[in-house]
Amino acid sequence: MRNVVSRRTALQTFATAISTAITTLSLASAADEASATKESNLPVTGMANPDLVPFDNLMTEFLQQHDVPGGAIAVTRNSQLIYARGFGWAEKETQRPVQPDSLFRLASISKPLTAVAVMQIVQQGKFGLDDRVFDVLPAKDWLPEKHDERLRAITIKHLLQHSGGWDREKSFDPIGRVRRIAKFVGKPLPATPADVIRYTLSLQLDFDPGTRYAYYNVDYLILGRLIEHATGENYESYVKQHVLAPVGITRMQLGRAWKGDLAQGEVCYYDAEKQEHKAINGSKLGELVPQVYGAENMEAYEAHGGWIGSAIDLTRFAAAFDKPDASPLLSAQSIQTMWSRPEGGPGFDSEGKPKDLYYGCGWSVRPVGKEGRANTFHSGLISGTSTLLVRRHDGLTWAVLFNTDHDQKDKTLSSLIDPLLHEAAGAVKRWPDKAVSV
Repeated sequence: MRNVVSRRTALQTFATAISTAITTLSLASAADEASATKESNLPVTGMANPDLVPFDNLMTEFLQQHDVPGGAIAVTRNSQLIYARGFGWAEKETQRPVQPDSLFRLASISKPLTAVAVMQIVQQGKFGLDDRVFDVLPAKDWLPEKHDERLRAITIKHLLQHSGGWDREKSFDPIGRVRRIAKFVGKPLPATPADVIRYTLSLQLDFDPGTRYAYYNVDYLILGRLIEHATGENYESYVKQHVLAPVGITRMQLGRAWKGDLAQGEVCYYDAEKQEHKAINGSKLGELVPQVYGAENMEAYEAHGGWIGSAIDLTRFAAAFDKPDASPLLSAQSIQTMWSRPEGGPGFDSEGKPKDLYYGCGWSVRPVGKEGRANTFHSGLISGTSTLLVRRHDGLTWAVLFNTDHDQKDKTLSSLIDPLLHEAAGAVKRWPDKAVSV
């Protein structure tokens, strides 16, 4: 256990470095903050650095090629913010450009935030990773009278590693069945996270808990309730105070569904398919609305996909694990556990060989070499949003956020840009030795 003084010193140093970088970024000249590239009419904001032009070229070309309204990218190297720029339009209709610190819906990049909160509580000894979920959450308050008895075998680690027993590919994802959920719980829309959980707990599991991996959003909604039960705090408040504030993040919050409720500095969203569906919450309940504004149950995405934040925020959060012995969020042991390989089917193939890629506790993990190094990452996708956060084993971290989801060929933007970001990093000949400056 690290002593309190060393943790406080590390936290102050970390927060000061990042804050200095953001301050200098915000002092950029007006001309630079709304400049357009020579190759296009897309605005590009933030500080330019000729050494990092491969990232400029990538983002400009990517937005044009895939008809993306806007995006933002931030890069840290060895915990230091070295690049943060906005590209394209935060709002096409008013020609408002994306800023380096524009807020975006993060979708499933919310899961690492929730996972870190859970790991903190484990570290505090309030519950253990191997504790059964419904020994911690009172079973009488959550499990219906008729339920799959295997639910009682689900552990907290199973939820973190998406091995709880549900598989949306075999059955379905309850987060998209809000009308059925409202009918099940006997109340009008909108459906809350608790409503979604109660409905899910009435379903049969698709496999025995812990035997294999299957990505499932409701796992993380349940973890949100565990956080609240163990701490006595509201989920959002706990994450803001204990996960975000210690690394100097102040603007991240849970997002809202309606355009009129977007946060200050938040981008507008553009569904690539331009879908319209009936609103499932708000004053326009039942009316035909854009998919991105009122037709998805955004407020109930919460612990699995509800956060908004900037690319800078995300790299600041991820860089908190660059130096495990001095992390302001978790102990070195907890960080190692968070990224460790799951036992059995979730971490090994049918022949017992380690998988090249696995899901740890809230992060996808790809081991690199034989020295215990790994790339850890997460992506996110909902209508109007595609996001990616990558922590490389070599000290580089980047986050890229878009305000649409797919390209014209229905390809997910995060998947398309992922290998290109590694290529751009490989094309950099000289890395800055100090934080972003004017």
